[in-house]
Amino acid sequence: MKGTATITIALVICLLLFPLTAKGQTDVELDPEFGGRVSLSVEKKLAKGLHLNLEEEVRFDNNLTAFNRFHTTLGIDYKVHPNVKVGVGYALINPYSTANNAFKNSRHRFMADITGTLKFGDWRLSLKERFQATVRTGEINEYQNPRTLMALKSRLKLSYKGLRGTGIEPYTSLEMRNTLNAPVIKANFDGTNYLTASGAEKGEAGWFLDGFDGVYVNRLRGSLGMDYRLDRRSTISVAVMGDYVMDKVVDANKEGTRLKSYTFEKGFVGWLTAGYSYSF
Repeated sequence: MKGTATITIALVICLLLFPLTAKGQTDVELDPEFGGRVSLSVEKKLAKGLHLNLEEEVRFDNNLTAFNRFHTTLGIDYKVHPNVKVGVGYALINPYSTANNAFKNSRHRFMADITGTLKFGDWRLSLKERFQATVRTGEINEYQNPRTLMALKSRLKLSYKGLRGTGIEPYTSLEMRNTLNAPVIKANFDGTNYLTASGAEKGEAGWFLDGFDGVYVNRLRGSLGMDYRLDRRSTISVAVMGDYVMDKVVDANKEGTRLKSYTFEKGFVGWLTAGYSYSF
């Protein structure tokens, strides 16, 4: 556990010191955004160390003025050791399109994770590693995105259990998300335009998609929150989160003959979260 935690922290530091670049890529700074998440979850104990979880989450964006999605998650986890827990899960993601005033192109996400925890008196330090595969529905432009998006998320979380009698447990966490199958673009680029070998006009045939095997960190997330236990079964959780996102975005035609843009979008997204959980 200690060695894995050290590696994770080192990767974060390397990311901050050495920004990712790619040939022909244009950096775009996005305006800061703010959103909110509200969730309700139920946990059922099936056997010693074995739990079934169901959560419904509603998300809002555009500075809390627009409904974003429903996020329904079903999972099961098992404590294989006093300090180690494994789990699998499935999430149905239903995004809402404000332009069409309708739900469109739901996504199916499959997850597998392992969590290790170390205890130091009243402190708890945990490292959670999660692999996830998100399958898109609807029409897909194969020159922009793969049908299935794969990612690896690593989260370090520190919590404090020393406020006995109050029901309050504060925590902080740092998470790093790695995209595992990003598009790889090969292009002739003069700093402004994409060119053919003979120097033709912008966007014409001077590029090609070289597969979906690009790997890079596309999000850093920090959070500060607390769990408040109402009774032995009910808990309320509140937190503030900050995301620094770094997404490589391809805009190409469906025939693969024109690359309109290849950008590296970077920006900050803040979140307010609140949730209620019930266990039995």
